[in-house]
Formats: sequence, C-alpha cells, structure tokens
Amino acid sequence: MSDKILMKTPLVEMDGDEMTRIIWQMIKDILLTPYIDLKTEYYDLGLVHRNETNDQVTFDSAEATKKYGVAVKCATITPNAARMSEYNLKEMWKSPNGTIRAILDGTVFRTPILVKGITPYIPTWTKPITIARHAYGDVYKNVEMQVAGGGKAELVYTDKDGNETRELIHEFKGDGIIQGLHNRDDSIGSFARACFNFALDMKQDVWFATKDTISKKYDHRFKDIFQEIYDNEYKEKFEKEGIEYFYTLIDDAVARVIRSEGGYIWACKNYDGDVMSDMVATAYGSLAMMTSVLVSPDGIYEYEAAHGTVQRHYYKHLKGEKTSTNSVATIFAWSGALKKRGELDELPKLVKFAENLEKATIQTIEEGVMTGDLALLSTLENKKKVDTEEFLVEVNKRLAELMK
Repeated sequence: MSDKILMKTPLVEMDGDEMTRIIWQMIKDILLTPYIDLKTEYYDLGLVHRNETNDQVTFDSAEATKKYGVAVKCATITPNAARMSEYNLKEMWKSPNGTIRAILDGTVFRTPILVKGITPYIPTWTKPITIARHAYGDVYKNVEMQVAGGGKAELVYTDKDGNETRELIHEFKGDGIIQGLHNRDDSIGSFARACFNFALDMKQDVWFATKDTISKKYDHRFKDIFQEIYDNEYKEKFEKEGIEYFYTLIDDAVARVIRSEGGYIWACKNYDGDVMSDMVATAYGSLAMMTSVLVSPDGIYEYEAAHGTVQRHYYKHLKGEKTSTNSVATIFAWSGALKKRGELDELPKLVKFAENLEKATIQTIEEGVMTGDLALLSTLENKKKVDTEEFLVEVNKRLAELMK
C-alpha cells in the first residue's frame, strides 16, 4: 500500500464511554490509522472527564465543531441516579448530545443502513426512512413544578416594556404537576431549512407532522413557519428536482409511514423524533445499523452512532470476557465525517477511502460475517458470528482489497 492519505483540516473527535469507547479505539487502530494520516482535535467526553471539567469539555468540543465544521462523536452516558454513585459525580450532568445540539442549533438526521439478509419487520419498507429530529426545546428544555394542596397555575409572559399577558393553566383542587415548554421561531426556521436543504441533497420528499389540531398555537406555529419558508425559499427548487414537501397530522403520518415503501425524510419535533427514530431503527433491524448526523443551518456536521454505550457488554469486557458488539453505526460515524471532511477540503482520496470503508463493512455482513445481534436477525444461510474485534479485522480484510 502506498503512503497514507493526508488530511488538511482536523476533524473534531469526541471520545465517549463504556463499550463504545473500547470500539472507538479499535476502529482507529484497525481501520483508520493504517490508511490515513489521521488529524483530529481530541476531546474526551467520557463521563469521568466531563465530571472533572464540570462539563466544560462538552461546550469546548461544540465550539471546536463550529470552528472546524466537521465532528465525529462516540456514544456517551447521560447520567441517572445510579450513575451518580457509580461515577461519584458532582452533579447529574446533562446529555452531551443535548448540549451540542443546542450550541450548533442543529437538526439530527437518522437513516437505517440496509444490508441483504436483514429484512425490515415492516415488509413494505424497501427504502430507508430518514428521521429528521428538531434538536432544540420542547420537553428537553422544560421547566417542571410539583404543586401541593391546590391553587391556581398560570402562564405569565412579561414583554420588554413590562406588560404582562396571563393564561390560566389550571385551578388545582389538590396536588398536581405543571410543565412549561417553549421553542423559538429562529430555531424552528433553522430546523425547516436544514430539512429542506437535506432533502435537496438527497433528492427525497420531506414529510412533516405535528398535532396542530390540538395544539392550536404551539404546534401550529411549527406548521406555519415550515410552510412559509417552503413557499418563499424552496418551492421552486423542490419542483425543479421533482420532490415535494408534505404536511400532515402526526397520527396520520404514523399510519402513512407504516404503509409506505420508505425513501423519504420524515421531519419530527424533538420528542416525536426521539421516539420515532428508535421505532424506525428497530423496525429496520437494529439501532446499531443507523447513521446519525447533526446538521446546522450554516452547514456544520457532527456524525455519531445513534445508540448508547452498550453498558452490559462493557461489564463483560471488564471481566475479560469476549463480547460480540456491533460497531457498524460507529464505523459509519467515522466514514460520514471523513467523507464530509474530504468533500469540504477537496480531497477525493479521503472521500474514496470513506466510501470503501462503508462498502467493506456492508460486504462483510452480506458475506455472512457478523456480530451476535445481526446473526439473530439475518436470514443468510452460511452466517458466522464473530466477536467485536474479529468483525473489525474481517472488515479490514475487505477494505485492504478495495484500497489496492
């Protein structure tokens, strides 16, 4: 093999937690550094280091992503009460993904990776469905309150001149709970533009759905902003490409999605996107077979795996036991970031490498070599279950052939 592929601009590299952190290093050692003179600006987003820096490292990594334009992120722990004691945390740090999304004002696009031998649970789905998830506000920025003993709850808005507008939430007769949600017009607008731009890139239709019949102001605002931006900025471009923008109610969208063949972008509000991306991923086969990219309206990209840190496998790994952990989504996070970096820096060799890495990964599975989760799903006759490292070695055999 000739000299390593050179990079011009670094990727922002965000390391993570548990089994995915182990896989992260294996991918670099087995599949990347033998071929690329890998340039990254490294940030350790593992929970231990986030705790040591009072989560400042997460904010720093997001700012670096703004600077360099492309990042790749390993799965990270969002701590709960059990993690507080396990990691001796100073506080229950927020989701790094949520922090990074808010800083980049980005939209998350999640798309299943289709391979022969793994049939979606919904047989009509012959093309991938991309979930576009708004990444700001709603329940993820909520303010909550428990109330006791009855009383009046109101929404109060004070404008810049000090004038108040009030709306009764509820007259409580006894104990209860209150939740306050918000969003911003500029963030909804960024979400709409990110979806429409992505659709033009992918040459695919966009479906958008909310519950505007019930939420006549909040959800209706999303619907109105999407329509206004589409009509004023994108309608002609969409018509030229032969693609369409389509709005419907979320319950109607769910019914239509189940009956469809796939092959479009389904734009969802923050919570809807969180839930529906898991549903879509599972129906296609596995969360570990899902690409995920955060795209900001000004063209900044952060690639990640769509799943968690695979805690159960990590504890097995710590005991010295072999695991068979699926690394495909993490490989595709790296390939996506390297491909985008290559495109932006006009490095065709880097783009070609990233494409070959994806090709080699799919080829490995389609030739019957796979991790345990896929072996359970695959209908291929001569399939062979391999452990975590063996799978990467097998991918590398095919990658080496493609790189000749």
